[in-house]
Amino acid sequence: MTQPSEPAGGVPTCYRHPDRETYIRCQRCDRPICPDCMRDAAVGFHCPECVAEAARTTRQARTAYGGLRPGNAAITSMVLIGVNLAVFVLVLGSGGSGGELFRELVLRPAGFCAGAFGVPEGQCGPTWVPGVADGAYWQLLTSTFLHTRLLHLGFNMLALYWLGPQLELLLGRVRFLALYLLSGLTGSAVVYWAAPEYQATLGASGSIYGLFGAMLVVAYKIGGQVQQILVLIGVNLFITFAIPGISWQGHLGGLLGGAAIAAILVYAPRGPRRTAFQTGGLLAIALLTAIAIIARTAVLA
Repeated sequence: MTQPSEPAGGVPTCYRHPDRETYIRCQRCDRPICPDCMRDAAVGFHCPECVAEAARTTRQARTAYGGLRPGNAAITSMVLIGVNLAVFVLVLGSGGSGGELFRELVLRPAGFCAGAFGVPEGQCGPTWVPGVADGAYWQLLTSTFLHTRLLHLGFNMLALYWLGPQLELLLGRVRFLALYLLSGLTGSAVVYWAAPEYQATLGASGSIYGLFGAMLVVAYKIGGQVQQILVLIGVNLFITFAIPGISWQGHLGGLLGGAAIAAILVYAPRGPRRTAFQTGGLLAIALLTAIAIIARTAVLA
């Protein structure tokens, strides 16, 4: 720690800028500081070193379930909304559902030769449409950010805007993001197993239903209005099964996955081992999902 010097006149100088005279001192260490080194504090000013030390030693606030409390609980949801919007624009700009980008991102269990089912990939040429069973495993996740209709995108993003900040405030940013992505992946895994081999599936609905499932678990844990959430889920499931063309597989898989993930996060025992328990539980879900995906690939091979 450096000591301030005092010129012959007895006027102290800033400990970081010895050529600057000052009469202001840091409220923590009592060293002279110039205007450029002053940092506002509850009482008076602090020097940069004391501010940095306080930041290192101050324990960050935690959410109810162990995550770091976000300063703005809407940021992650807005970033996810931005990613979905960006993918929507990119796909439209590359030819929509008939473009090559769409074919690479959409989820199809098995690939096929467009216009001629059963033709091997090597004999198909540029008309080959890849599927997960052919090695396009990225489709299991990229399809959860893919939309081709504005109404579909709008409903999903509205639900994310409504549910996301509430869950992030309870879980923390990292846990919320894990919930969103893993729910989408479990939804895609159920699609991979239960949807027709050549059917295209897309949309963030699996992740959104995962948020519905998480809200139900959290509400039950804290003694909230479970009935209202059950009604909301029931209405959405009715629409899922009543209207043709909606992927019930993705919705149901996301709902069950989100509920399981939330149960691990909110029922983890309190204490220093809670984060380890939560991490292990999420890894177990990811591993089981990966095993299910590999098993389905073996069946389709």
